[in-house]
Amino acid sequence: MSRTSYVFTSESVSEGHPDKVSDRISDTIVDLFMAKDPEARVACETLTTTNRVVLAGEIRGKGIWENGAWAPGVEKEIEDAVRAAVKDIGYEQDGFHWKTLTFENHLHGQSADIAVGVDAADGKDEGAGDQGIMFGYASNETPELMPATLAYSHRILKRLAELRHGGEKRLEPDAKSQVSLFYENGVPVRATAIVVSTQHAKGMTQADVAALVKPVVAEVLPEGFITDETVWHINPTGVFEIGGPDGDAGLTGRKIIVDTYGGASPHGGGAFSGKDCTKVDRSAAYAARYLAKNVVASGLADRCTIQLSYAIGVAEPQSVHVDLHGTGKISEEVLERELPAMIGGATPRAIREHLGLNRPIYARTAAYGHFGREPDADGGFSWERTDLTDKLKALA
Repeated sequence: MSRTSYVFTSESVSEGHPDKVSDRISDTIVDLFMAKDPEARVACETLTTTNRVVLAGEIRGKGIWENGAWAPGVEKEIEDAVRAAVKDIGYEQDGFHWKTLTFENHLHGQSADIAVGVDAADGKDEGAGDQGIMFGYASNETPELMPATLAYSHRILKRLAELRHGGEKRLEPDAKSQVSLFYENGVPVRATAIVVSTQHAKGMTQADVAALVKPVVAEVLPEGFITDETVWHINPTGVFEIGGPDGDAGLTGRKIIVDTYGGASPHGGGAFSGKDCTKVDRSAAYAARYLAKNVVASGLADRCTIQLSYAIGVAEPQSVHVDLHGTGKISEEVLERELPAMIGGATPRAIREHLGLNRPIYARTAAYGHFGREPDADGGFSWERTDLTDKLKALA
């Protein structure tokens, strides 16, 4: 029997965290190429370190990489896009500056062996870009149907970033947060611990930083969650002036639990950023979240986890598993049978078409989570729609 009273913790990292800088750059490249060719293939990895950005990976697309070479002007567009992304985050420091950083581009053409397995041809549907397992999750503990610990961790850092972009010069881009909540009868009721580390201007004390951070946390958390017993750790090392890629190297795809469900759900192991949506690491994880969210939004369960699995070059999922965690008002076997059909069989092509994923909508996903966001008018975060609820209710 599962416990109903416990403490659970999730963390988040800001857009200026070195790994998130790398994610943002990789997804900026995805957007650049998708804008040129909606069928582009992109697998872009980014390394960031002291005043240096390095790209590597495989790409393909019309007007991008053709006949074994870059299309005219594309290499300059790539560098310009990278520098603009770093500038937008806010890095103008001696150790990492959008204008002076050294840039290296080692992207090259996609492997023919991968292309032949993935591309549709001779009546064969487009296959999955790789093997793997993907998970989607939803919980009714927050309005966005996300784990509360992660939702609040994201909101703290997003609010600090808004203050910084709005002119708060004492805050710098790199930051991390961590929220521990006590769950009573399965419902979050109070914060037991709050951890926030944020890069700051020179000369600030811990007390100075705390005076900035604590009102933000109080604004974000529900009334009554902070008590006299809440433990605070604000910049617990005492000083955080050197940060970002100058303080620690960053790599694409190292914050996958921050990107998903904060540890409240399993993760398949594949990262999202830098990949076009023929890669089921990304598209099938979005599809699984979409289905799980609609199950919970329809009232058929309080919590839902969905696993999908794929084989490289094969279109159909190898398995579909649904777990309602004992909260379901419908058979899990019924959902396993019916859910894939609601998105065209859950093939890579069907997922991309149903969710409209062949668009330049990915740089915005790189910080503050890929899930629990509002769908955008241009198709961004389409996997957060709840447009299947009527169909699902009819199954009950």
